[in-house]
Amino acid sequence: MPKALFTAEEFTPTQWSTAQDKATFGNHFFRFIESGWKHTLFTRGFYNRLSNCFGHIAHYDLHGFYGTWFAEDALRLSFLRHTLRFGCYGDPTYTFSDVERAIKAELGNRPLVAQYEARVAAAVRARELDQLERLQAKYGIAVASTVVTQPVELSFIPTPPTPDRPQPPAMQISLF
Repeated sequence: MPKALFTAEEFTPTQWSTAQDKATFGNHFFRFIESGWKHTLFTRGFYNRLSNCFGHIAHYDLHGFYGTWFAEDALRLSFLRHTLRFGCYGDPTYTFSDVERAIKAELGNRPLVAQYEARVAAAVRARELDQLERLQAKYGIAVASTVVTQPVELSFIPTPPTPDRPQPPAMQISLF
């Protein structure tokens, strides 16, 4: 990342924060992501600002916030998706909404979501294959090592009744 992705000239100062404060926050946001979400870059100041942006609520503390959003790739993917979905409300003379819009635009130009989706999918696959191997060893079942490349279509259409299998009685359930 260039040293200054965002500059103060792009943002409107508030009563409490300068335009440079806003640019610094935006630049630190991407520095944090590009560092691999290093815990050392998740400072108290960065936490205080981030927990008030993108519709976040302040967690109990910065460690709770970090654990909720950045502890593993699946959580990081959720954070990126949440950030991109947020509507960036408010007047930039009172909020960081202009920085939020700039961050969202920059995130939209980067392949981060696709990269984290691939990482999460690979982790799920590795976990599931490991579990399959453990279960095969446990139950002594040898399974052909053929990998299914065609998608399996699941059908949830009930099987029609046959003379030896009558249709179960209709049930009414409530989701509430």
